[in-house]
Amino acid sequence: MTSDYSNGVSAGYVTKGFGGTQLFNNMNSGINFDNYESIPVEVSGENAPEAISAFTDANMHEWIQQNVDKSGYRKPTPVQKYSLPTLLGNRDLMSCAQTGSGKTAAFLLPIIHHILVNGPEAIRPSMMSSSGRRTFYPAALVLAPTRELAIQIHKEAAKFSYRTNIITAILYGGRENYREQINRLRGGCHILIATPGRLIDILDQGYIGLAGCRYLVLDEADRMLDMGFEPQIRKIVSQGMPPKTERITAMFSATFPKQIQTLAQDFLKPNYVFLAVGRVGSTSENIDQQVLLVEEFDKRKMLMNILTREGLDASLVLVFVETKRGANELAYVLQRQQINAVAIHGDLKQFERERNLELFRSGANPVLVATAVAARGLDIPNVRHVVNYDLPGDIDEYVHRIGRTGRCGNTGRATSFFTEKNRALARDLSQLLGESNQEIPEFLLRMAAEGRTPGNNRQVNRRFGGTDQRRGGGGAMQNGFGPPFAMGAMNGFGQPSRGFTPQQSNFTTPQSRFPPSFPRGMSIVFNV
Repeated sequence: MTSDYSNGVSAGYVTKGFGGTQLFNNMNSGINFDNYESIPVEVSGENAPEAISAFTDANMHEWIQQNVDKSGYRKPTPVQKYSLPTLLGNRDLMSCAQTGSGKTAAFLLPIIHHILVNGPEAIRPSMMSSSGRRTFYPAALVLAPTRELAIQIHKEAAKFSYRTNIITAILYGGRENYREQINRLRGGCHILIATPGRLIDILDQGYIGLAGCRYLVLDEADRMLDMGFEPQIRKIVSQGMPPKTERITAMFSATFPKQIQTLAQDFLKPNYVFLAVGRVGSTSENIDQQVLLVEEFDKRKMLMNILTREGLDASLVLVFVETKRGANELAYVLQRQQINAVAIHGDLKQFERERNLELFRSGANPVLVATAVAARGLDIPNVRHVVNYDLPGDIDEYVHRIGRTGRCGNTGRATSFFTEKNRALARDLSQLLGESNQEIPEFLLRMAAEGRTPGNNRQVNRRFGGTDQRRGGGGAMQNGFGPPFAMGAMNGFGQPSRGFTPQQSNFTTPQSRFPPSFPRGMSIVFNV
């Protein structure tokens, strides 16, 4: 494999702010990749690619393969087994998978590969305006709902592009880092990771242009829409970006209800591949879930009992609360009890959030008290216990939260404090526990039965966060959950849906797939 762009390496320039040791140190220690094989996968779409079984099957650039090896990735996760051949094959993708499923690598690796293979001639050069301001044209744009998620993606991009000439840049909100982000843009930008609001500000000022953007990724698309970013996303896509027929677009989301899929069709080409990966916390038995009936005033005592009983020498505990004030108060109470705890919520300044996250990740403060919005998208390894101090109002948010533990095939625990005000969640919660082969408390079964009304006994399969609406749901599953070809499961194009089969691994990427210019007509959507 040859690449003009892989000559003249300047390693320090590419990974500014990240050293090799920092990028690769303990990135995947303790991962049990074999446990991923039990996760069900559903794939549909016209001529959907077959799964790969090893990273080498994807025939990616040798430098990418070296960085994958450095990262400790022994084998691809289910989302990677289908996403890599899909995106390397220039297909659009809608992927229904959670944070911790390996989705970030699933979209970054193909982007980096295409840039390396196509070389500098495929990248639009920067231009100087009459005002003296230089405009940079990234080849790829990744949109994320929160600054924390954007920072994580940026670090992953730096890791996988290590020792190449690919330059990554990041834009996210906050007055304290605005000028620094502008200054770093002046060093160039091939892959841009951004939150929607800050990106629009930079676009309006002319520092960034999207005319050369051939890859668009929407990460955690459902959360971006929940947070009201749809107008900003539409504005970004309409500001000079190549149409969907001339770009690769990918959307990743933990859930893809029908309304989001309908919206996604505005950004994806009609023949996109739909990929649904079994949800961590619903079908996974790696998470030991416990629901405790408590009074509101007993919560602090219960939490203290859990923390002191377990000990915190070698584990991280993530505690979810409902409000920012509640996060501050609980962290303060724990500190007064000689428990090293920190809080994270939206009112903290960026440097405070980053400092507290680093204290938590390093284990210096092994308890993190967080609001759900602030913690969304955070990929923190080695979280052994998630505590829902305040339960969320819907079951999808519950799944998101407990998915912070039991990552990468490892085991974890999730404890939830259930009070009378959570009664509306009883039915969905008891059903989810049953699907996960967890013990269902008697009080929860009783409340679920009391809340059931005649004609409202529909069972909801929460194994996947969504189904392909082009064919009205259903679909084949594999990995112990169904045959590779399910009778009557059609993909919307008159072809059977294919389930994931680990043995299907003969995918190749001949040079003819990668013309001297960026591939056209590719759309990508990722969830994480």
